[in-house]
Amino acid sequence: MTITICGSIKFFEQMLETKNKLEGMGHTVLMPIKADDVDYWSEDNSSRVQAKKKFEFISEHMDKIEKSDAILVVNVTKGDIKNYIGANTFLEIGFAHYRDKGIYLLNPIPNHKYIEDEILTVDPIVLNGDLTKIA
Repeated sequence: MTITICGSIKFFEQMLETKNKLEGMGHTVLMPIKADDVDYWSEDNSSRVQAKKKFEFISEHMDKIEKSDAILVVNVTKGDIKNYIGANTFLEIGFAHYRDKGIYLLNPIPNHKYIEDEILTVDPIVLNGDLTKIA
């Protein structure tokens, strides 16, 4: 299966670990791109925004989703938000749903009313950290 990993680029290392595990299981894995020399943890988001525009990261990642059978959202804890799913990842989930791709969440749906209902509506498969549940 071809799987595109989605999630906050702040957790790129966790995404790489997940990629390696999935490839070890025989999957083909596509990853988001992390811009060099961008501080993804900075309060000032201007360098992140400029990199996204310059390198067309959003469109490029949507192309990867289009080529995939499914997406896997690496939703891990960010600060005090357990199983964080940000705006860009939510956009990717919506696109994957629209294109009839499988949607997997590494961890349970975050308890945030602004997206909880919408994510439940697309019927993701919650893996609870168990990648062997990907069918």
